[in-house]
Amino acid sequence: MDSEKKWSQFINWLLKKPKSIGFFISLFLSIIVFYIVSQQYQIAKKNEHLEMDNSLKAINQNIDQSLKNCYTSTLTLALTLNNEGIPEDFESISKKLLESNNSIDAVELVPNGVIRYVYPFKENQAALNLDILKSKEHQKEALKSITNKKMYFAGPIKLQQGGLGIVGRFPVYIKNKFWGFSAVIIKLDTLLKISGINSINKSKYFFQISKKNPLTQKEVFFLPYGGDLSETYYVTNTIPDGDWKLYLIAKNPNSFFIPLLLPATLGFILAALFGFSITLLLKKPAELQQLVNEQASNLEESEIKFKTIFDQASVGIAQMDSRTGNFIKINNKYCEMLGYTPSEMKNKNFQSVTHPEDLEISLSYMEKLKEGKIREYSIEKRYLTKSGGVFWGNLSISPFWEPNQKITTHISIVEDITLRKENEDLIQKSELRFKSLFNNSPVALWEQDYSAVKKHLESLNLINENPEKVSLYLKTNPDLLFKCFSLVKVIDVNKQCLIQYAPRTKEEILNNSNIIFEKESIPSFTKHLIAICKGQNYLKMDAHIKNPKGEIRDINLIYSVVQGYEETLERVIISTEDITDRKKDEKLILNSQQKIESLINTIDGIVWECDIQTLHFNFISKKVEHILGYTAEEWLASPTFWQDHIYADDRKAVLKYCSEKVSENLDHDFEYRMVAKNGTIVWLRDIVSIVYENNQAASMRGIMIDISKTKEIEKDLNNSFHLVNEQNKRLLNFSHIVSHNLRSHTSNISSIINLIETSESEQETKEMVQLLKSVSNLLNETITNLNEIVDIRKNTNLITEKLNLKQYINNALTVLSDQIKVKNVKIICTVGDAIEVNYNPAYLESILFNLISNAIRYSAIERNPTVSISCSEENNKKILKISDNGIGIDLVKNGDKIFGMYKTFSNNPHSKGIGLFITKNQIDAMGGKISVESEPNVGTTFKICIQ
Repeated sequence: MDSEKKWSQFINWLLKKPKSIGFFISLFLSIIVFYIVSQQYQIAKKNEHLEMDNSLKAINQNIDQSLKNCYTSTLTLALTLNNEGIPEDFESISKKLLESNNSIDAVELVPNGVIRYVYPFKENQAALNLDILKSKEHQKEALKSITNKKMYFAGPIKLQQGGLGIVGRFPVYIKNKFWGFSAVIIKLDTLLKISGINSINKSKYFFQISKKNPLTQKEVFFLPYGGDLSETYYVTNTIPDGDWKLYLIAKNPNSFFIPLLLPATLGFILAALFGFSITLLLKKPAELQQLVNEQASNLEESEIKFKTIFDQASVGIAQMDSRTGNFIKINNKYCEMLGYTPSEMKNKNFQSVTHPEDLEISLSYMEKLKEGKIREYSIEKRYLTKSGGVFWGNLSISPFWEPNQKITTHISIVEDITLRKENEDLIQKSELRFKSLFNNSPVALWEQDYSAVKKHLESLNLINENPEKVSLYLKTNPDLLFKCFSLVKVIDVNKQCLIQYAPRTKEEILNNSNIIFEKESIPSFTKHLIAICKGQNYLKMDAHIKNPKGEIRDINLIYSVVQGYEETLERVIISTEDITDRKKDEKLILNSQQKIESLINTIDGIVWECDIQTLHFNFISKKVEHILGYTAEEWLASPTFWQDHIYADDRKAVLKYCSEKVSENLDHDFEYRMVAKNGTIVWLRDIVSIVYENNQAASMRGIMIDISKTKEIEKDLNNSFHLVNEQNKRLLNFSHIVSHNLRSHTSNISSIINLIETSESEQETKEMVQLLKSVSNLLNETITNLNEIVDIRKNTNLITEKLNLKQYINNALTVLSDQIKVKNVKIICTVGDAIEVNYNPAYLESILFNLISNAIRYSAIERNPTVSISCSEENNKKILKISDNGIGIDLVKNGDKIFGMYKTFSNNPHSKGIGLFITKNQIDAMGGKISVESEPNVGTTFKICIQ
């Protein structure tokens, strides 16, 4: 009673001080507003940091991906080197590399550290002959690439050819001896473009890139920014391949605080107004009393609201008799959960709907309630439904009586937690499955706690430091490794650990981790610590350990942080799989493959294998580069490479032949042509065998042999054979001519001599002698003509010169000018002044003279003679045409003998039949052809094809 009296006095005292109450309420609400605003500020700041971090990571990934693409380019460039270290097809391959990789501006080959080859040449020739191993600006980063034997991106540096750029250098070794570098150049503008910097919100952020100067070790910034980084808010990231540091700097670090100013101001104003309102309220006790009266008058309405809440609640609510456990009043949700109607529930008690296994605990709590030991309680138990089902409920019991009053009724509130219980059961089963998998895994598994290790590294300020700095620190402080290892707590190990590391008991591993920490474990544990400092939650690597038997074993080690423990590292799973035997097998297989590959590459032919259905090649030997110029990688990159590079004239027949043989599962051997990389045509003989698997034709193997030289020899033999045949034909024809003509003259001479011997008078003898002279002159002329023909045919090595065709035509027309004037011949010459031909001067002069003089000699009497001379080009050959409107030749009758010796086709007394014969022989000797088109009384056209 005294305590109640004191409380009443305290309340009355407070009511007498309304300003103090109003001030404290206003202060309390202001503190709440300040707390909410500060939390919102922290959330906004965290979101800003996350946005900046994600943007910088995207830029980092773009740059990193671009640099990785450069690895392929430098490797491809290195492959252009032959065994003597001389690049082959450097410009064409460099051009393709630049076309396929838009992040590269130029490529270089740097034998012995001196830039000797650049592409594009014109833009980069200023860099030639620069010795980067002697240049202070380039030496240190170049030596770093050689030391690590991997690609390293130097810069940004000032390029010899102008501008800032990044140089990626890949060390090249030929026969295990350092040759030099294959390098790519990425201009700084190109790097910034491909990195995606343009996509960041420039109204909110600055971007900056920096690197420690290899000579001064000072951080150098490469992009314009006028501020001091120490006074800004920024996020940073690193690119290990070039030791660069990327910054994303907020232009306005407190921009996310501005939106909070208005709600904060309103909150403080409302707190002040609320305190002021409380003050006014306490100043009016009469009004407060009136309010209390109004509340009392609304009790009935509150009762109605309570009933509404009771009936429509989402949990089961019931009023129960505390002594019997009978239901007095029960809401709809309670009935719905149990499956009974309200009237049925009034005839039941809580004992009848409780699961038998949970009844005892329910009754014990109820007894404590009756005895006054407890006033309320909450338990989880199972209920039986009307249909015989079971559900889990969270039961809360609250009294319906005041303290020290007699127990009457209580309120029972039941929440259906069946789904939660099922989830808990699933989690428990999942945990059991994990334990089973963990213990029975064929791989040795360790569950370890690295939290103490991380805390120790944090104390040394190594967390989030540069990996190189961490590595250097660990090397210079070797005791730290043993200290950190001693801080690793082994939580559990599986059965395979006991087999693999053979301790006496499981407890020995849990209590003494040093049983496997030997010097062989130092490199792998060093990588663990570097991964922890980087915040890396997963690490996979090959390592060496010494087992308890003293054997050095190869293991595949996986370090994986359990999800949910990324910050503390309290649970880490380490798996160690013994791969010693596998490594030995892999080495044997690799050695075997290298021997087979070496043997295949010594074969003087392209060894290949392809799928029998798709003709997609899955293997091609390196000999393909020697024979056709393509690399094996280029061939295998395209599924249709072989079909695409068969010579067009052979492709259809080859594919048809191959398809027929494959459909019959027959080995085959055929010849065809392919187009080499330099555009030349190569003859191949392809010997193909069908490979069977499980009695089914699965693939084809074969060897392509270069037979181009054989084909050339065969072609030369055919040409020689054709030439000999033609010569034999001509020789036979010539022998017929000689035999016929000489026999005619000798026969005439013999007859005349006989007549002389039998002549009866001196006059008759003189006549016969005169006739003999005439026949002798004809014989001499015939022999002269035959000698001229022999001279033409035996001149196989005629001297040719570049001759102006128009000039030689004019010379022939000048010689024939008297005949042209006498017959009033119209000459039409359309041959250009600049046309030149490679020809023997004497032959060209003779050919033009004979053909033009014939056109004039055999002109028609009834019309004015016209001679047309023109020159055109057909199939890269010059065609000279000489046409006339003369008497023409009957080609039907005389076409086969028009170019024969002593063949005449008119009554002209000057026609001897030797001019066209000599002309044709001269044209043939120069490798050309002559053809004729003619019609009697219309005209004749001669066409001379000049090679």
